[in-house]
Amino acid sequence: MSHFTPIPSLIGGAMVGLSASMLLLFNGRVAGISGIFGGLLTRRPSDVGWRVFFLAGLAVGGVLMALIHPAAFPLAPARSAPVIALAGLLVGYGTRLGNGCTSGHGVCGISRMSARSLVATIVFMATGALSVFFVGHVLGGAR
Repeated sequence: MSHFTPIPSLIGGAMVGLSASMLLLFNGRVAGISGIFGGLLTRRPSDVGWRVFFLAGLAVGGVLMALIHPAAFPLAPARSAPVIALAGLLVGYGTRLGNGCTSGHGVCGISRMSARSLVATIVFMATGALSVFFVGHVLGGAR
């Protein structure tokens, strides 16, 4: 394993857990990214501010990481733009079908002992693994 990074991974996981806990504790909101983004599309003016700041924080964090450690980001995408767009649409459809995403179910739901979230996270992970296998080995798109 050349990318084994237990300490940074532990710190990152703790930061995700802490921020999700703070959002729930101080705002009464679950840190599910698809729900936060989807809430922007419903246009409730009283609910927009914190959602924009939350999502902007995700983007700013990514930009800062790219500036601090550019080697962490590949220069060329692993797939073509149409494949990436199709994957994004399928993920969006899946989050609606599963009533949430891996951040909402996997981070927040499982930590609240939700059986529904546990099942959803298992389905998400299994579907992801099967998709990677199918695209990489059946369709011959492995890199």
